[in-house]
Amino acid sequence: MNSGVGPTPQHQPQSEAAKSALAVTHTLFRTFLLTVLGALFVYILNISYVWLSGILTVIAAVLGVVVLVRAIRFKQPRIVLFGTISGLVVTAIMCLLVLTAVVFFQQVTTLENCARGALTLHAQNSCQVDFQNSLPSGLR
Repeated sequence: MNSGVGPTPQHQPQSEAAKSALAVTHTLFRTFLLTVLGALFVYILNISYVWLSGILTVIAAVLGVVVLVRAIRFKQPRIVLFGTISGLVVTAIMCLLVLTAVVFFQQVTTLENCARGALTLHAQNSCQVDFQNSLPSGLR
């Protein structure tokens, strides 16, 4: 077999501007992912920190859009594009969760306080029933 037959891939060295754009995009991508994860963990932590989760979600949305634009404009690797789109989907879900938690803040706070002290399955079920009864009738 002739290994020298056929086109050979041309490896053009990247310019300094392209390397710099790649480095900045990767840094923004990492920051975006950490912000999305931070928003999720803060939301799970306690309903009292819903304001912090909301701020982190907004920051994640802004960073996600910036990274998406940079990934498309500078033709970044597909993993960056796929990760950014996935992160933006998670961010959109987080927006819905944060808005729901804000609207039903009092009910969720009552549920968390009740569930924190519920040691048995019966007590946990009682907390859930109380929570369902505290919601408006259209949402039950």
